[in-house]
Amino acid sequence: MHSLREGILDGTGDAGKASVPSFSMKAVFRGLRHILWPKTATSDSSPRQLRPTAYLDGLRGFAAFLVYIHHHQLWAHGAQDLKSPVYFESAFGYEGEFRLSTFYGIRNFFTGGHIAVAVFYVISGYVLSVKPLALMQAGEHLKLADNLASAFFRRWFRLFLPIIVTTLVYITSWHLFGYWNFACPPKETYGEELWNWYVEFKNFSFLFKEGGWIWVKANTHTWSIPLEMRGSVITYISCLALSRATTKARLLCLVLLVVYYLYIVDGYYGALFIAGMLQADLDLLARKEGGYFPGFLRRLERHKTFIYYHLFVVSMYLAGVPSSSNKIEVMRDNPGWYWLSYLKPQAVFDPKWFFLFWAANMLVAAVPRMGWLKRFFEGRFCQFLGRISFAFYLVHGPILATVGDRIYHAVGWGRPVEEGKVDMLAAWRDLLPLPKTGPVGLEFSFLLPHLILLPLTFWVAEIVTRTVDEPSVKFAAWLYKRVQGGGKPEPKPESSEAMLRLA
Repeated sequence: MHSLREGILDGTGDAGKASVPSFSMKAVFRGLRHILWPKTATSDSSPRQLRPTAYLDGLRGFAAFLVYIHHHQLWAHGAQDLKSPVYFESAFGYEGEFRLSTFYGIRNFFTGGHIAVAVFYVISGYVLSVKPLALMQAGEHLKLADNLASAFFRRWFRLFLPIIVTTLVYITSWHLFGYWNFACPPKETYGEELWNWYVEFKNFSFLFKEGGWIWVKANTHTWSIPLEMRGSVITYISCLALSRATTKARLLCLVLLVVYYLYIVDGYYGALFIAGMLQADLDLLARKEGGYFPGFLRRLERHKTFIYYHLFVVSMYLAGVPSSSNKIEVMRDNPGWYWLSYLKPQAVFDPKWFFLFWAANMLVAAVPRMGWLKRFFEGRFCQFLGRISFAFYLVHGPILATVGDRIYHAVGWGRPVEEGKVDMLAAWRDLLPLPKTGPVGLEFSFLLPHLILLPLTFWVAEIVTRTVDEPSVKFAAWLYKRVQGGGKPEPKPESSEAMLRLA
């Protein structure tokens, strides 16, 4: 059974470890198969044991899958028509365009990448705080301090080590194999590439960085990771600051923090993390006998089925917030969003994040109260997605910009070449043109390439999970143990009075 995740991008387990084989050709092939097609914790016939929050792993994994779909849709269709991404990310009927892929609720399966990121942050706030909150409610303040110290120390390494490895391997492959990619054209020399990568990464990974690029150009989808780190810090500090507060005061402070981040300053990611923490706190209190739980929520419990089904429907509508522009005037031009646009607080720069905050929180709250939906996210496919979700998120962009771009060019989805520019993929263009029949977003020529691209992305993500992601978790834990002296007890510290005298 997997250990408790420490965040939206965390996941490690002991499933699939192989014993050391004897030296033989059969053993060698078996070892290669283990590396390339490793067994997962759910790939055998033994009964699965799921944690109470396994649905969050599945929801996280499926959200990562929506990011994959979103980016492929915009990549292929944006290459043909610059207006296509605008229609994809707009409401049903915008500028007279009535497409199945933009219909209410359905569009989340085509361009659900935005709601996916919001869901990532809510789940992170939940899982990062659930153990500290449990210790807090039990009055275990010393254990709480140890837990927060360990989690805070390991967090940066856990988030950024996989990015270091994957982006370094990616830029090295450009010069090692001499291929071109559209997303980030290679530098003239490998030395220049390394220096550029170093400068970008050191700035990108700095928690208090202001201005400039918000991603590593070799993989622009990493923009969400610094915000993940900031949200993690907000969560840890909130746990520490409220560790001695009464239950009522803690809940009130969390609500006020959400209001602060969402309505007073433009800190939507902070609001998402704190809202996840608030949900975790309420869930723990609801299971605790004889403890405090808000009375108005207890009175609504008898109506929970009615309430959560309606919250799910509302979340699906809000998740489809127009996202082609951050201008409020453009949102008001979208059918069904004129009056809603006036709810946007003054502090919020990009209006979509305000509505995605509510959509993500409603969804995360509704899933465990809707049996059929919870069972879906606890299913094998979603659990597999959850286990590889971080690696899947990191590798899908580079695969899209290299293999995907060439396959899309080959089947007829190539982008036009600007005047005076060299067509770098001329050899791939229309090699095997396929008909663009079918609804927009479900064309035959768009779906067929995924018979190659999706398994390839899963395969690479599986390898990265086992060779980079999980070792990063173990390395961070090992390093934290080492800085503690390898588990050896330190000499007894001086008393506080003696230290004050020295001071």
